Amino acid sequence: MGRKSSAKAQTRSTPIDGGTPPETPRRSTKSVVGIAAVVIAAALGIFVATRPSAAPPSAAATPAAQNTPQPPVDETPLYAKFGPHRQESLPPIPFDGSPTARPPDVVRAAYTFAAEHPEVLAYVPCYCGCERSGHRGNDDCFVAARNARGDVTQWEPHGMT
Repeated sequence: MGRKSSAKAQTRSTPIDGGTPPETPRRSTKSVVGIAAVVIAAALGIFVATRPSAAPPSAAATPAAQNTPQPPVDETPLYAKFGPHRQESLPPIPFDGSPTARPPDVVRAAYTFAAEHPEVLAYVPCYCGCERSGHRGNDDCFVAARNARGDVTQWEPHGMT
């Protein structure tokens, strides 16, 4: 039999004579500077994005006007203030003969819910693009007009789609 050789014995990391080990490559300063620039830019962007914007004080404002408390702005839509209520008689739902997106019973239930719960639909946004037509919430997609008590007097046919 022949002589066995070991691959480990043939490749040594240090020379047999006890010399110095090979040097590890150093990182270039360009990459360190680049990483530091990216970190600084990100920190600056976060600082600018989270900083509260303060309006410059107006020279024309008087101290008395600044101390006067402003009444709170009520942003609740008018039809949301009616609250949930049942309506005895609803106007006829505007079925125009063309097929609806849902079965007629489902469409009727949606219109009835819109009539009885304006406080819910006032805060549900519509995603069909009807805000360009002046709709402020999903209630406007179903109800065209309400009387002073909040009862529906006219339907919006847009809710059929």
